[in-house]
Amino acid sequence: MNGKNDKMATRRGFLAGTAGLMAAAGSGFGAVAAEPTAPANVMSGGGQDIHKIEPFWGRHQGGIATRQQTNSYFAAFDLATDKRDDVASLLRVWSLAAERMTAGQTAAQLSDDTTVPASDSGDALSLPAARLTLTFGFGQGLFSKEGRDRYQLAERRPEALGDLPKFPGDQLVEEHTGGDLSIQACADDPQVAFHAVRQLARLADGTAQIRWAQTGFAAGPASKGTGRNLMGFKDGTINPTDFDRFVWVGNEGPDWMRGGSYLVTRRIRIALEHWEKMTVAFQESVVGRHKYSGAPLGGKHEFDPLNLDANDQDGNPINPENSHVRLSAPEVNDGAQILRRAYSYNDGLNFTAERWPPWRQGNEYDAGLFFVSYQRDPRTGFIPIHQKLSRMDAMNQFTTHVGGGLFACPGGTAKGEFIGQRLFDRT
Repeated sequence: MNGKNDKMATRRGFLAGTAGLMAAAGSGFGAVAAEPTAPANVMSGGGQDIHKIEPFWGRHQGGIATRQQTNSYFAAFDLATDKRDDVASLLRVWSLAAERMTAGQTAAQLSDDTTVPASDSGDALSLPAARLTLTFGFGQGLFSKEGRDRYQLAERRPEALGDLPKFPGDQLVEEHTGGDLSIQACADDPQVAFHAVRQLARLADGTAQIRWAQTGFAAGPASKGTGRNLMGFKDGTINPTDFDRFVWVGNEGPDWMRGGSYLVTRRIRIALEHWEKMTVAFQESVVGRHKYSGAPLGGKHEFDPLNLDANDQDGNPINPENSHVRLSAPEVNDGAQILRRAYSYNDGLNFTAERWPPWRQGNEYDAGLFFVSYQRDPRTGFIPIHQKLSRMDAMNQFTTHVGGGLFACPGGTAKGEFIGQRLFDRT
């Protein structure tokens, strides 16, 4: 397929009408119909414009400050090569494919030759861009693993990319934890998000392989106002507005991390069956907010300021001392804030058998929150906040952290470069 035809090989234009179907059938996806103009008012998923394209190139990676999309597909990878040039080549290929897919195109140029494997799986050919973003991260294993400096990058590992401490209550499963590289695809269409990671995983064949993956759906503002998590409460009411202070790495970081951010993910399983048996009043005391309005306890509106000093008529704090909102508030964490872009997940059912009375047995939801947060430094962001939460949060009786990781997401990339290129420069 030549460059001219390649411009027509987009998800938005493929299989457009009878002419597109006939062209595809007649030439093995080689000749396709011209791309139609996207209707200006076509919306999806709570008012998200599914035809909007989020830019891939820029000072910051997409998917961090981007208005949150309705669906996510996250994947962590283990590197399977000992060659530094292989890793750099992979990141170059990934960057080119990401540029194409975020623009609504196939991962690579399609070919007329049907005797070879296709350069794109084709499952998103009829779909719009859906505001797809692809955010790449580097884990500790890229810099050293099992005591080996595989790629001569150990001395360039930022101090902020260390080990997360073992928090009280952690039950992390190795198969859902860690990784050398990470990709998060976010889009207003779940198939677009999965398609993107699927193509990048295929391009990594022989160099990296998926270690674990997690799907997610609209815990963010997918509908009018702040979205709700599976507990039924609004999630993401308090997020920083000063990104330079709380989210983007500045001059304190290595050059390749400036304009980037540190990603902490946690797969948090929620005992929904247990939670649903609690009274609304008890749930509100656990969270520290009114369930239906989202207002802090004692307030009327979602964005009313927290008043942690307010007491009831008996002299007790209106917002309990062990409520989630109180313990995570900037006011009690030396001003620490993190950008939360969490997604709910539902991975079906698991069988459980209790080891104590009343000895209940049966299926339970394997569902909860895929917690996603970005910060300038996890040592002043997620870690101190969660150290307090893991010890004292009333919500811990309903939640269990079973996986996750810490990744350094480098700054954005200029057209013609690849993600993390400054890290791999030998100067």
